Amino acid sequence: MTSMPKKSGKGARAAAQSCELCNPAGALLEHELAYVRQDNHSLSRGHVLVVPRRHVADFFELEAAEQAAMLALLNEARSVVGRVHSPDGYNIGVNVGKAAGQSRMHVHVHLIPRYAGDVPDPAGGIRCVLRNA
Repeated sequence: MTSMPKKSGKGARAAAQSCELCNPAGALLEHELAYVRQDNHSLSRGHVLVVPRRHVADFFELEAAEQAAMLALLNEARSVVGRVHSPDGYNIGVNVGKAAGQSRMHVHVHLIPRYAGDVPDPAGGIRCVLRNA
């Protein structure tokens, strides 16, 4: 498989300068290529984001090493969240593109702890995203 060229130029630099996810301040866990932070719009206790350091909008445009670093941190974050919050389950999610609900154009993976009784009926999990469509 060939790698895609990295986007660069003035537009990419300007976007990165104004992007809150480009600043790993307050990182809970870190790797050379990615970091973990709390979600500013938390859906539950322990909701965190796994974020690549490079400003990229689309998960599928990340280098394989960046995706691997994010997966490793996702596993680490799950361990930490599990110890601290003792959730009963998790949802993991990535929104790619505005049609999928992506509002911050810097890739991030949500790790959302779930707790028994947090919703009346959790059946379907992420499939509920399109339930009313």
